[in-house]
Amino acid sequence: MVTYKYKAISKDGAPVSGIIEAYDEYAAVARIKETCRLVTKITPVEEKSGILTKEIGSRKVNLKALSVMCSQFAIILTAGMPAAKCVELIADQTSDKKLRRFLTEVAKDVAAGHSMADSFENVDKEAFPSTFIETVRSGEQSGTVEQVFKNLSIYYEKQYKTNQKISAALSYPLFVVCVAIVVMMVIMVKVIPTMTSIFRDLGGEMPAPTQLLINVSNFFKENILIILMVMAVSVILFLAAIRTDEGRIRWNRLKLKIPVFGNIGLLNASGQYANTMSTLLAAGLSVPQALEVTAKTLDNYMLAMETAKMVTGLEEGRRLGNCMRERNCYPRTLNEMCAIGEETGELEETLKTIGSYFDNEAEHATQKAISKLEPTILVLMAIVAGFIVISVYLPIFTMYDLM
Repeated sequence: MVTYKYKAISKDGAPVSGIIEAYDEYAAVARIKETCRLVTKITPVEEKSGILTKEIGSRKVNLKALSVMCSQFAIILTAGMPAAKCVELIADQTSDKKLRRFLTEVAKDVAAGHSMADSFENVDKEAFPSTFIETVRSGEQSGTVEQVFKNLSIYYEKQYKTNQKISAALSYPLFVVCVAIVVMMVIMVKVIPTMTSIFRDLGGEMPAPTQLLINVSNFFKENILIILMVMAVSVILFLAAIRTDEGRIRWNRLKLKIPVFGNIGLLNASGQYANTMSTLLAAGLSVPQALEVTAKTLDNYMLAMETAKMVTGLEEGRRLGNCMRERNCYPRTLNEMCAIGEETGELEETLKTIGSYFDNEAEHATQKAISKLEPTILVLMAIVAGFIVISVYLPIFTMYDLM
Protein backbone atom coordinates (compact mmCIF):
# COMPACT_ATOMS: atom_id res chain seq x y z
CA MET A 1 0.00 0.00 0.00
CA VAL A 2 1.09 3.56 -0.78
CA THR A 3 0.08 6.54 1.36
CA TYR A 4 -1.27 9.59 -0.52
CA LYS A 5 -2.02 13.13 0.63
CA TYR A 6 -4.92 14.73 -1.20
CA LYS A 7 -7.07 17.83 -1.58
CA ALA A 8 -10.60 17.59 -2.96
CA ILE A 9 -14.02 19.21 -3.22
CA SER A 10 -16.75 17.46 -1.26
CA LYS A 11 -20.23 16.79 -2.65
CA ASP A 12 -21.42 19.83 -0.69
CA GLY A 13 -18.82 22.03 -2.45
CA ALA A 14 -16.54 22.44 0.58
CA PRO A 15 -12.75 22.00 0.26
CA VAL A 16 -11.40 18.94 2.11
CA SER A 17 -7.99 17.38 2.57
CA GLY A 18 -6.67 14.20 4.09
CA ILE A 19 -4.50 11.10 3.81
CA ILE A 20 -5.47 7.79 2.24
CA GLU A 21 -3.77 4.43 1.60
CA ALA A 22 -4.22 2.69 -1.75
CA TYR A 23 -2.47 0.30 -4.14
CA ASP A 24 -1.72 3.07 -6.64
CA GLU A 25 -2.81 6.61 -7.55
CA TYR A 26 -5.78 5.44 -9.64
CA ALA A 27 -7.13 3.34 -6.76
CA ALA A 28 -6.62 6.28 -4.38
CA VAL A 29 -8.59 8.65 -6.64
CA ALA A 30 -11.39 6.08 -6.99
CA ARG A 31 -11.69 5.79 -3.19
CA ILE A 32 -11.65 9.56 -2.69
CA LYS A 33 -14.41 10.02 -5.28
CA GLU A 34 -16.69 7.82 -3.21
CA THR A 35 -17.11 10.75 -0.80
CA CYS A 36 -15.92 13.73 -2.87
CA ARG A 37 -17.07 15.26 -6.12
CA LEU A 38 -13.66 16.38 -7.43
CA VAL A 39 -10.02 15.60 -6.61
CA THR A 40 -7.88 18.73 -7.04
CA LYS A 41 -4.50 17.43 -5.89
CA ILE A 42 -3.00 14.09 -4.89
CA THR A 43 0.64 13.35 -4.05
CA PRO A 44 2.38 10.31 -2.52
CA VAL A 45 3.72 10.80 1.00
CA GLU A 46 7.46 10.24 1.11
CA GLU A 47 8.59 8.00 3.95
CA LYS A 48 11.15 9.62 6.23
CA SER A 49 14.43 7.76 6.39
CA GLY A 50 16.89 8.21 9.18
CA ILE A 51 18.91 6.36 11.78
CA LEU A 52 15.88 5.87 14.03
CA THR A 53 13.47 4.87 11.25
CA LYS A 54 15.84 2.85 9.10
CA GLU A 55 15.31 -0.90 9.22
CA ILE A 56 18.32 -2.79 10.50
CA GLY A 57 19.60 -5.62 8.32
CA SER A 58 18.56 -6.84 4.91
CA ARG A 59 14.99 -6.27 3.72
CA LYS A 60 15.01 -9.68 2.03
CA VAL A 61 12.83 -12.37 3.55
CA ASN A 62 14.71 -15.30 5.08
CA LEU A 63 14.77 -18.38 2.80
CA LYS A 64 13.53 -20.69 5.57
CA ALA A 65 10.59 -18.38 6.35
CA LEU A 66 9.85 -18.07 2.62
CA SER A 67 9.82 -21.86 2.22
CA VAL A 68 7.45 -22.33 5.18
CA MET A 69 5.18 -19.55 3.87
CA CYS A 70 4.97 -21.17 0.41
CA SER A 71 4.12 -24.52 2.00
CA GLN A 72 1.31 -22.88 4.01
CA PHE A 73 -0.05 -21.20 0.89
CA ALA A 74 -0.07 -24.50 -1.01
CA ILE A 75 -2.02 -26.27 1.76
CA ILE A 76 -4.56 -23.52 2.52
CA LEU A 77 -5.27 -22.60 -1.13
CA THR A 78 -5.83 -26.29 -1.94
CA ALA A 79 -8.52 -26.29 0.77
CA GLY A 80 -10.40 -23.65 -1.24
CA MET A 81 -9.90 -20.58 0.98
CA PRO A 82 -10.03 -17.18 -0.81
CA ALA A 83 -6.62 -15.63 -1.53
CA ALA A 84 -7.11 -12.50 0.64
CA LYS A 85 -8.22 -14.54 3.66
CA CYS A 86 -5.39 -17.00 3.06
CA VAL A 87 -2.74 -14.24 3.15
CA GLU A 88 -4.30 -12.73 6.26
CA LEU A 89 -4.35 -16.10 8.03
CA ILE A 90 -0.70 -16.86 7.22
CA ALA A 91 0.31 -13.35 8.34
CA ASP A 92 -1.27 -14.05 11.76
CA GLN A 93 0.51 -17.41 12.06
CA THR A 94 4.05 -16.47 11.02
CA SER A 95 6.63 -15.79 13.75
CA ASP A 96 8.90 -13.74 11.47
CA LYS A 97 8.06 -10.09 12.27
CA LYS A 98 9.39 -8.78 8.96
CA LEU A 99 7.41 -11.31 6.92
CA ARG A 100 4.27 -10.70 9.02
CA ARG A 101 4.45 -6.97 8.25
CA PHE A 102 4.85 -7.65 4.53
CA LEU A 103 2.00 -10.17 4.46
CA THR A 104 -0.31 -7.76 6.27
CA GLU A 105 0.27 -5.21 3.48
CA VAL A 106 -0.18 -7.91 0.82
CA ALA A 107 -3.49 -8.98 2.39
CA LYS A 108 -4.81 -5.40 2.07
CA ASP A 109 -3.83 -5.22 -1.60
CA VAL A 110 -5.31 -8.64 -2.43
CA ALA A 111 -8.54 -7.70 -0.61
CA ALA A 112 -8.67 -4.57 -2.79
CA GLY A 113 -8.84 -6.79 -5.88
CA HIS A 114 -5.22 -6.99 -7.01
CA SER A 115 -3.37 -10.17 -7.93
CA MET A 116 -1.09 -11.86 -5.41
CA ALA A 117 1.99 -11.41 -7.63
CA ASP A 118 1.39 -7.67 -8.03
CA SER A 119 0.71 -7.31 -4.31
CA PHE A 120 3.93 -9.11 -3.32
CA GLU A 121 5.87 -7.01 -5.84
CA ASN A 122 4.31 -3.77 -4.61
CA VAL A 123 4.98 -4.30 -0.89
CA ASP A 124 8.80 -4.03 -1.24
CA LYS A 125 11.01 -4.32 -4.33
CA GLU A 126 13.75 -6.17 -2.42
CA ALA A 127 11.73 -8.30 0.00
CA PHE A 128 10.77 -11.17 -2.33
CA PRO A 129 12.99 -12.68 -5.07
CA SER A 130 12.13 -12.17 -8.75
CA THR A 131 11.78 -15.95 -9.05
CA PHE A 132 9.02 -15.92 -6.45
CA ILE A 133 7.11 -13.00 -8.02
CA GLU A 134 7.23 -14.27 -11.61
CA THR A 135 6.42 -17.86 -10.63
CA VAL A 136 3.35 -16.79 -8.62
CA ARG A 137 2.23 -14.53 -11.48
CA SER A 138 2.52 -17.42 -13.94
CA GLY A 139 0.61 -19.72 -11.58
CA GLU A 140 -2.23 -17.20 -11.26
CA GLN A 141 -2.45 -16.87 -15.04
CA SER A 142 -2.48 -20.63 -15.63
CA GLY A 143 -4.74 -21.46 -12.66
CA THR A 144 -2.13 -23.66 -10.97
CA VAL A 145 -1.15 -21.35 -8.10
CA GLU A 146 -1.47 -24.11 -5.47
CA GLN A 147 1.05 -26.34 -7.30
CA VAL A 148 3.30 -23.33 -7.90
CA PHE A 149 3.51 -22.61 -4.17
CA LYS A 150 4.26 -26.28 -3.50
CA ASN A 151 7.15 -26.19 -6.02
CA LEU A 152 8.43 -22.93 -4.55
CA SER A 153 8.41 -24.41 -1.06
CA ILE A 154 10.63 -27.30 -2.20
CA TYR A 155 12.88 -24.92 -4.17
CA TYR A 156 13.54 -22.50 -1.27
CA GLU A 157 13.92 -25.31 1.26
CA LYS A 158 16.63 -26.77 -0.96
CA GLN A 159 18.37 -23.39 -1.27
CA TYR A 160 18.24 -22.87 2.50
CA LYS A 161 19.77 -26.27 3.27
CA THR A 162 22.57 -25.70 0.73
CA ASN A 163 23.44 -22.32 2.25
CA GLN A 164 23.40 -23.79 5.77
CA LYS A 165 25.80 -26.58 4.77
CA ILE A 166 28.26 -24.10 3.26
CA SER A 167 28.06 -21.81 6.31
CA ALA A 168 28.62 -24.72 8.69
CA ALA A 169 31.63 -25.92 6.70
CA LEU A 170 33.28 -22.48 6.71
CA SER A 171 32.54 -21.52 10.33
CA TYR A 172 35.38 -23.50 11.99
CA PRO A 173 38.25 -22.30 9.73
CA LEU A 174 37.07 -18.70 10.05
CA PHE A 175 36.88 -19.01 13.85
CA VAL A 176 40.41 -20.42 14.03
CA VAL A 177 41.82 -17.63 11.84
CA CYS A 178 40.10 -14.92 13.93
CA VAL A 179 41.46 -16.36 17.20
CA ALA A 180 44.96 -16.59 15.72
CA ILE A 181 44.86 -12.94 14.62
CA VAL A 182 43.74 -11.78 18.09
CA VAL A 183 46.50 -13.81 19.81
CA MET A 184 49.12 -12.41 17.40
CA MET A 185 47.99 -8.85 18.10
CA VAL A 186 48.20 -9.35 21.88
CA ILE A 187 51.71 -10.84 21.63
CA MET A 188 52.97 -8.12 19.28
CA VAL A 189 51.47 -5.24 21.26
CA LYS A 190 51.95 -6.40 24.88
CA VAL A 191 54.42 -9.26 25.26
CA ILE A 192 57.21 -8.33 22.82
CA PRO A 193 57.60 -4.65 23.88
CA THR A 194 57.78 -5.69 27.58
CA MET A 195 60.44 -8.32 26.93
CA THR A 196 62.42 -5.92 24.75
CA SER A 197 62.52 -3.33 27.54
CA ILE A 198 63.72 -5.86 30.13
CA PHE A 199 66.35 -7.32 27.84
CA ARG A 200 67.81 -3.92 26.92
CA ASP A 201 68.05 -2.97 30.61
CA LEU A 202 70.23 -6.03 31.14
CA GLY A 203 72.49 -4.96 28.27
CA GLY A 204 72.30 -8.19 26.28
CA GLU A 205 72.30 -8.71 22.52
CA MET A 206 68.93 -9.69 21.11
CA PRO A 207 68.77 -13.06 19.28
CA ALA A 208 68.10 -12.82 15.52
CA PRO A 209 64.55 -14.36 15.56
CA THR A 210 63.53 -12.09 18.42
CA GLN A 211 65.01 -9.02 16.72
CA LEU A 212 63.07 -9.87 13.54
CA LEU A 213 59.86 -10.10 15.56
CA ILE A 214 60.63 -6.79 17.25
CA ASN A 215 61.30 -5.12 13.90
CA VAL A 216 57.96 -6.32 12.57
CA SER A 217 56.21 -5.11 15.73
CA ASN A 218 57.90 -1.70 15.51
CA PHE A 219 57.04 -1.38 11.82
CA PHE A 220 53.35 -1.87 12.49
CA LYS A 221 53.40 0.44 15.53
CA GLU A 222 55.17 3.25 13.66
CA ASN A 223 53.24 2.96 10.41
CA ILE A 224 49.82 1.89 11.63
CA LEU A 225 48.12 5.09 10.40
CA ILE A 226 49.70 4.80 6.95
CA ILE A 227 48.74 1.11 6.75
CA LEU A 228 45.15 1.87 7.74
CA MET A 229 44.96 4.75 5.23
CA VAL A 230 46.30 2.54 2.42
CA MET A 231 43.81 -0.18 3.33
CA ALA A 232 40.93 2.34 3.44
CA VAL A 233 41.87 3.88 0.07
CA SER A 234 42.21 0.40 -1.47
CA VAL A 235 38.76 -0.60 -0.19
CA ILE A 236 37.20 2.64 -1.47
CA LEU A 237 38.79 2.24 -4.92
CA PHE A 238 37.69 -1.39 -5.06
CA LEU A 239 34.09 -0.54 -4.10
CA ALA A 240 34.05 2.28 -6.66
CA ALA A 241 35.34 -0.08 -9.36
CA ILE A 242 32.75 -2.81 -8.75
CA ARG A 243 29.94 -0.26 -8.86
CA THR A 244 30.47 0.03 -12.62
CA ASP A 245 29.16 -2.70 -14.94
CA GLU A 246 32.61 -3.39 -16.38
CA GLY A 247 34.18 -3.55 -12.92
CA ARG A 248 31.50 -5.91 -11.58
CA ILE A 249 31.84 -8.19 -14.61
CA ARG A 250 35.63 -8.36 -14.25
CA TRP A 251 35.46 -8.99 -10.51
CA ASN A 252 32.86 -11.75 -10.86
CA ARG A 253 34.80 -13.32 -13.72
CA LEU A 254 37.92 -13.28 -11.54
CA LYS A 255 36.03 -14.97 -8.69
CA LEU A 256 35.25 -17.89 -11.00
CA LYS A 257 38.97 -18.27 -11.90
CA ILE A 258 40.25 -18.50 -8.31
CA PRO A 259 41.70 -22.00 -7.76
CA VAL A 260 39.33 -24.40 -5.96
CA PHE A 261 36.86 -21.71 -4.82
CA GLY A 262 36.20 -20.57 -8.39
CA ASN A 263 35.11 -24.09 -9.31
CA ILE A 264 32.81 -24.20 -6.26
CA GLY A 265 31.29 -20.88 -7.31
CA LEU A 266 30.67 -22.15 -10.84
CA LEU A 267 29.07 -25.36 -9.56
CA ASN A 268 26.79 -23.37 -7.24
CA ALA A 269 25.82 -21.01 -10.07
CA SER A 270 25.08 -23.95 -12.39
CA GLY A 271 22.85 -25.56 -9.79
CA GLN A 272 21.10 -22.24 -9.16
CA TYR A 273 20.54 -21.78 -12.92
CA ALA A 274 19.13 -25.29 -13.45
CA ASN A 275 16.90 -25.28 -10.34
CA THR A 276 15.48 -21.82 -11.06
CA MET A 277 14.79 -22.61 -14.72
CA SER A 278 13.11 -25.89 -13.74
CA THR A 279 10.87 -24.16 -11.18
CA LEU A 280 9.86 -21.41 -13.61
CA LEU A 281 9.15 -23.82 -16.47
CA ALA A 282 7.03 -25.95 -14.12
CA ALA A 283 5.00 -22.81 -13.36
CA GLY A 284 4.17 -22.41 -17.05
CA LEU A 285 6.63 -19.71 -18.16
CA SER A 286 8.07 -19.96 -21.65
CA VAL A 287 11.79 -20.68 -22.02
CA PRO A 288 12.69 -17.03 -22.91
CA GLN A 289 10.63 -15.72 -19.96
CA ALA A 290 12.16 -18.28 -17.58
CA LEU A 291 15.66 -17.45 -18.80
CA GLU A 292 15.10 -13.71 -18.37
CA VAL A 293 13.91 -14.15 -14.76
CA THR A 294 16.73 -16.62 -14.02
CA ALA A 295 19.31 -14.07 -15.17
CA LYS A 296 17.99 -11.60 -12.56
CA THR A 297 18.30 -14.12 -9.73
CA LEU A 298 21.87 -15.37 -10.31
CA ASP A 299 24.38 -14.32 -7.64
CA ASN A 300 27.32 -13.98 -10.04
CA TYR A 301 26.91 -10.75 -12.05
CA MET A 302 29.02 -11.91 -15.00
CA LEU A 303 26.97 -15.09 -15.40
CA ALA A 304 23.77 -13.04 -15.00
CA MET A 305 24.80 -10.77 -17.91
CA GLU A 306 25.79 -13.72 -20.09
CA THR A 307 22.51 -15.50 -19.31
CA ALA A 308 20.51 -12.37 -20.16
CA LYS A 309 22.23 -12.22 -23.57
CA MET A 310 20.91 -15.72 -24.33
CA VAL A 311 17.34 -14.37 -24.31
CA THR A 312 18.02 -12.45 -27.53
CA GLY A 313 19.18 -15.66 -29.21
CA LEU A 314 16.01 -17.49 -28.14
CA GLU A 315 13.82 -14.67 -29.44
CA GLU A 316 15.64 -14.96 -32.79
CA GLY A 317 14.60 -18.62 -33.00
CA ARG A 318 17.75 -20.39 -31.81
CA ARG A 319 17.62 -23.26 -29.34
CA LEU A 320 18.65 -22.92 -25.69
CA GLY A 321 21.46 -25.47 -25.97
CA ASN A 322 23.03 -23.61 -28.90
CA CYS A 323 22.76 -20.26 -27.10
CA MET A 324 24.47 -21.72 -24.03
CA ARG A 325 27.27 -23.17 -26.16
CA GLU A 326 27.81 -19.79 -27.85
CA ARG A 327 28.13 -17.93 -24.54
CA ASN A 328 30.35 -20.74 -23.13
CA CYS A 329 30.03 -19.56 -19.53
CA TYR A 330 28.53 -22.70 -17.94
CA PRO A 331 30.06 -26.21 -17.66
CA ARG A 332 29.81 -28.33 -20.80
CA THR A 333 27.70 -30.91 -18.93
CA LEU A 334 24.98 -28.33 -18.28
CA ASN A 335 25.05 -27.11 -21.90
CA GLU A 336 24.71 -30.61 -23.34
CA MET A 337 22.01 -31.71 -20.88
CA CYS A 338 19.93 -28.64 -21.73
CA ALA A 339 20.30 -29.42 -25.43
CA ILE A 340 19.22 -33.03 -24.85
CA GLY A 341 16.27 -31.91 -22.74
CA GLU A 342 15.09 -29.65 -25.57
CA GLU A 343 15.40 -32.38 -28.18
CA THR A 344 13.46 -34.90 -26.07
CA GLY A 345 10.84 -32.39 -24.91
CA GLU A 346 11.77 -33.03 -21.25
CA LEU A 347 13.66 -29.80 -20.52
CA GLU A 348 11.94 -29.21 -17.18
CA GLU A 349 12.74 -32.68 -15.79
CA THR A 350 16.25 -32.60 -17.25
CA LEU A 351 16.95 -29.28 -15.55
CA LYS A 352 15.61 -30.61 -12.25
CA THR A 353 17.91 -33.66 -12.50
CA ILE A 354 21.00 -31.70 -13.54
CA GLY A 355 20.26 -29.12 -10.82
CA SER A 356 20.41 -31.83 -8.16
CA TYR A 357 23.62 -33.12 -9.72
CA PHE A 358 25.35 -29.72 -9.54
CA ASP A 359 24.09 -29.13 -5.98
CA ASN A 360 25.66 -32.44 -4.90
CA GLU A 361 28.87 -31.64 -6.79
CA ALA A 362 29.09 -28.19 -5.17
CA GLU A 363 28.56 -29.69 -1.71
CA HIS A 364 31.18 -32.38 -2.34
CA ALA A 365 33.68 -29.82 -3.71
CA THR A 366 33.09 -27.55 -0.70
CA GLN A 367 33.62 -30.36 1.80
CA LYS A 368 36.76 -31.44 -0.07
CA ALA A 369 38.14 -27.89 -0.04
CA ILE A 370 37.38 -27.48 3.67
CA SER A 371 39.01 -30.82 4.48
CA LYS A 372 42.22 -29.53 2.83
CA LEU A 373 41.89 -26.01 4.19
CA GLU A 374 41.69 -26.98 7.87
CA PRO A 375 45.05 -28.85 8.03
CA THR A 376 46.68 -26.13 5.92
CA ILE A 377 45.54 -23.47 8.39
CA LEU A 378 46.74 -25.60 11.33
CA VAL A 379 50.18 -26.11 9.73
CA LEU A 380 50.57 -22.38 9.04
CA MET A 381 49.46 -21.55 12.58
CA ALA A 382 51.94 -24.10 13.96
CA ILE A 383 54.79 -22.52 11.97
CA VAL A 384 53.88 -19.00 13.10
CA ALA A 385 53.31 -20.09 16.71
CA GLY A 386 56.60 -22.04 16.72
CA PHE A 387 58.51 -19.01 15.44
CA ILE A 388 56.91 -16.77 18.11
CA VAL A 389 57.64 -19.28 20.90
CA ILE A 390 61.30 -19.52 19.83
CA SER A 391 61.55 -15.74 19.57
CA VAL A 392 60.09 -15.31 23.06
CA TYR A 393 62.08 -18.06 24.83
CA LEU A 394 65.51 -17.35 23.33
CA PRO A 395 65.85 -13.99 25.17
CA ILE A 396 64.65 -15.63 28.39
CA PHE A 397 67.45 -18.22 28.22
CA THR A 398 69.94 -15.46 27.41
CA MET A 399 68.72 -13.41 30.39
CA TYR A 400 69.77 -16.19 32.79
CA ASP A 401 73.31 -15.98 31.42
CA LEU A 402 73.35 -12.20 31.88
CA MET A 403 71.99 -12.23 35.44
